[in-house]
Amino acid sequence: QLQLVESGGGLVQPGGSLRLSCAASGFTLDYYAVGWFRQAPGKEREGISYSSSSGGSTNYADSVKGRFAISRDNAKNTVYLQMNRLKPEDTAVYYCAAGDWNALDVASYDYWGQGTQVTVSS
Repeated sequence: QLQLVESGGGLVQPGGSLRLSCAASGFTLDYYAVGWFRQAPGKEREGISYSSSSGGSTNYADSVKGRFAISRDNAKNTVYLQMNRLKPEDTAVYYCAAGDWNALDVASYDYWGQGTQVTVSS
């Protein structure tokens, strides 16, 4: 069974940091681009970062550029999202997804995790 599981979410104060993990089981992430997405209440799901299958190409949405960093450890079949200098507007459910294309749009990804909540509040 192909599965992606996110972890590492939680409550953090503004300016703080979190590291999200996306662990794959049932398939090898080496062959896939992996994207991170988020969805705030009442808003559409937005792509915030992706990593190519090799990790050699990454991209970020303007809203997180310079604060978030995506990385992958193919030996552990896991992709990470380091989030620094968090803001209240970063509050959302965060999802990882795997697909064949390096992209920030939802339609480019075939496999999705269940999401992890990130809340930035004092």
